[in-house]
Amino acid sequence: MDTLADVVAAGRDREGPVVDAPDRTADYTYAEFSTNAWKAGNLLRHYGVRPGATLSVVVGPKEPGPDDEPGWLGSAADPLVALLGGACLGAVVDLTPEQPVGGRAIVLPDAWLDRYEVEPGCSRLAYGGPPEVSGVAHFERELWSENPIAPPGELAAEDPLLRVDGREYTHGEMLAAAQAVVDQQGLTAADRVAIDAPLTTPGAVAAGVVAPLAVGATILLRTGATAPEDVVYVVGDASTWGDRAVDPATVP
Repeated sequence: MDTLADVVAAGRDREGPVVDAPDRTADYTYAEFSTNAWKAGNLLRHYGVRPGATLSVVVGPKEPGPDDEPGWLGSAADPLVALLGGACLGAVVDLTPEQPVGGRAIVLPDAWLDRYEVEPGCSRLAYGGPPEVSGVAHFERELWSENPIAPPGELAAEDPLLRVDGREYTHGEMLAAAQAVVDQQGLTAADRVAIDAPLTTPGAVAAGVVAPLAVGATILLRTGATAPEDVVYVVGDASTWGDRAVDPATVP
């Protein structure tokens, strides 16, 4: 697999749950997750996102509380679906957008719409809500009716995938970093990985999202104070998780 789009496509043939999401009554399967990522890519195309274009994704819960900060996942996978949808399109996904936000589109929690000023031409899609602000699309509702096939186009390992704090990382770099974690941890499809760090660094994305997706493991969206014993590693601080931690800063 050379690109994150290849990882998403491989997920269509995998069995088992892709995320442990507390807000769902049934398992979120790999096949459903991959299809939704394709739907997200096709949806974002309608808003002008194309290969090389910038898509900003603000990671957060559907219903952020007063103590929630951008980057931290809640109990829903919507920002991951948006990230992967943009990746399948060949967009550059900016996880730390500067304001006013430029590019073709931004996906963010409805409750944080007033936090982000956008430039003209940048469409806003909000999850949670539904949004009551004029001109803002409801991400989940529009996703539901989208075409469930892979977005058109071909990607290469050297194409940019992420932008974090102004620096870009290619598909190949992110997959190589993820593979290093897989090899180091001996990660398999039978395992679970927990995320207890903001997805605002390439290391957190590689270890917490790309690595488990690449092998068919399950992602536990947020741990709280504890993580189940069957979790192979926790993407987070070693001072909290000890030898179970994979510190994002140490991921190549």
